[in-house]
Amino acid sequence: MSDDTHPGPEKIFPVSWEQFHRDSRALAWRLNAAGPFTGIVGVTRGGLVPAAIVARELGIRTVETFCVASYHEETKQGELQILKGVAPELAKDGGKGLLIVDDLVDTGKTGKAVCEALPNAHFATVYAKPKGRPLVHTFITEVSQDTWIYFPWDLDLAFRPPIADVSR
Repeated sequence: MSDDTHPGPEKIFPVSWEQFHRDSRALAWRLNAAGPFTGIVGVTRGGLVPAAIVARELGIRTVETFCVASYHEETKQGELQILKGVAPELAKDGGKGLLIVDDLVDTGKTGKAVCEALPNAHFATVYAKPKGRPLVHTFITEVSQDTWIYFPWDLDLAFRPPIADVSR
């Protein structure tokens, strides 16, 4: 996404609640061998759902948030703002033993900020795009940089015309 805006409708990847749950559980399976972890840090807001699923699956009770804002106007990525960091007692030793969970690493802006704050933590995402991929230790699915992912919390049930009608 050269201009950091939503691409045309030909490059979209809608994810249902069921698919996201399956992918988040698959992430937990991969992470189970990488642990044990002393706590999970969910990157808000998108990382909250997979962080809760992974915490449940791995039996982790300490769940913290790293609050950032990078998307403004929903589809336009702007300047990164760190709204809340991790509690100092969890951030000690650079976050050693912590698991950072996010829904997606896109350009890597958010991932870089979180990894700089917690350099010894394990960073995991459900989805990864090529620009941010080198920051991630564990992920499930790689998607192209010019694909826009619609997460289940972004969607509503609505009529969609058949493909043949759209392409005319």
